[in-house]
Amino acid sequence: MNNGAKIGIASVAALLLLGGGYGAYALISGDSGGKESAKPRTVVAEPPGPELAASGAKAFLDAWAKGDLFGAAKLTDDPDKAQAALQAFQSNVKPSALHLTVGGPTTAPSPSPSASKSSAAGVGDGTAPPSSTASPAPTGVLESFKASMEFAETGSPWNYDGVLGVVKMSDGTAAVHWAPTVIHPKLDGTETIGIKPVFAAPAAVTDRKGKPLSSYPSLGPFLAQLKAAAPQGGNPEDAGTAVVISPASGNGAAEKLFTLKEPKAVPNLKLTLDADLQAAAESAVAAQGKPGSLVAIEPSTGGILAYAFSPTTGQNRAFSGATAPGSTMKVLTAAALLEAGVTPSTTMACPETTMVTGKSISNDFKGAHPEYTLTDAFINSCNTSFIEKGKDVLKPSSLPSLAKDVFGIGLVWKTGLSNFDTEIPVETSMAGAASEFIGQGKIRANPLGMASIAATVQSGVFRQPILVPGMDQVKASRTLSGDVLTSLRSLMTQTVKSGTAASVKPALPSGSGAKTGTAEVDSTTDANSWFLAYSGDLAVAAEFQGAGHGAAAAGPASSKVLGVGNHK
Repeated sequence: MNNGAKIGIASVAALLLLGGGYGAYALISGDSGGKESAKPRTVVAEPPGPELAASGAKAFLDAWAKGDLFGAAKLTDDPDKAQAALQAFQSNVKPSALHLTVGGPTTAPSPSPSASKSSAAGVGDGTAPPSSTASPAPTGVLESFKASMEFAETGSPWNYDGVLGVVKMSDGTAAVHWAPTVIHPKLDGTETIGIKPVFAAPAAVTDRKGKPLSSYPSLGPFLAQLKAAAPQGGNPEDAGTAVVISPASGNGAAEKLFTLKEPKAVPNLKLTLDADLQAAAESAVAAQGKPGSLVAIEPSTGGILAYAFSPTTGQNRAFSGATAPGSTMKVLTAAALLEAGVTPSTTMACPETTMVTGKSISNDFKGAHPEYTLTDAFINSCNTSFIEKGKDVLKPSSLPSLAKDVFGIGLVWKTGLSNFDTEIPVETSMAGAASEFIGQGKIRANPLGMASIAATVQSGVFRQPILVPGMDQVKASRTLSGDVLTSLRSLMTQTVKSGTAASVKPALPSGSGAKTGTAEVDSTTDANSWFLAYSGDLAVAAEFQGAGHGAAAAGPASSKVLGVGNHK
């Protein structure tokens, strides 16, 4: 049997004793002639007396300690499962010596996952699971014991406290009620126990230059998760060994119970974050005084340089938020139009209003502008231009296809933390798709996804954002052509020079490209403020709830972070 093989115990009904639901097990007893008797031995409702319980517990523990696993199993109420489990434990853990000592009666089992997981079914509280057909649960006695195991690899024994449930059998003898917790109080029927290689966790988590990160409010709750996400050392020479409990499914973290050999220490984990930019991001988000978030990415690598959110006691909305991004999505719509043959000088009339799914859509400014080109419509963020031209030259699938194939939107990202992947659903009609052309409708995004869009425009290549160097980064299937990319960058830089981003204070660094967004949210009166931008090898996106125009809140926050990055 391999290390880590599942202890052969079927279910969490595994309570030690008080949790009921055991039923009666037919057991075979030997007669004086060594022949088997057909008379079954079953669990009875009456508990064993103190002396009988103590002797039953001692007999089981003595047999187990001597290595008589068959004999120990016969002293339980389920010999087959007990013997399989004891044998698996012996094979997987391999103690060189085992000392087991009865401690005496106790009133409650030691805390264990099986008890907590099963509390809803009456486990551990002395009641039977709720059922109209359940028979009365037999009662028994809880006996504590102390385990001390020796190993050839270490001079220190593994000591732990355990609890046995002892029941009375129909022949008047005592038996240990079999449960996974008999072997160890943290075992349940869904886990394995064995000796496995273990690697040391990084001593600390730092930024890319080795600076500490523990003082930043947005990072505090997640540093332990990032440490766990770090690629594990694979060099066998660096590994230690330990007794561990692992989920039998292979999913989830293992729990180390006892270390036999300490693993070799590893260096600190350096994240992609930059402490200076992180400080700027925290300050910029907090200064707006509204719920919001910001993400900064290095386009050349995909490394996340900073992220911040407010309130810091709430959801990490920078990664997990899911709201409409408003006109910042026009970066993708413009790219789709350019690929469809529209040029920056192509006429894109801007009517004062237009209809989408029975709703009148207007702009943030008054009047119609029939003379507008794509450049005019983009830098002034004309909703009606994008809707009307999109209906003419795009398909319902154009935006989501481009987003996935070029910008990686729709692929599954593994950044090092839990994150919501931006969604741009494929609508069944142009009427539904029209809302998506201006970042409304069913589109859901967060600053992580929108900052990545800005980074892809800056570099020309999608590089999936990551927080832990060395993590796998999914790749997009293609890039924009040189002509389309040049035109798209021009639209974004013109927006900074003479469009909706020109009023942002402090002013964006020279050469920046940007797009503002004002996103309407159902059932609210104030729109959300969105902004995405790039400058040099730095891309940023931000959102603030109920803060209005993109240049009013998200723009200044983004500009402050870009300014710090521009001077590094």
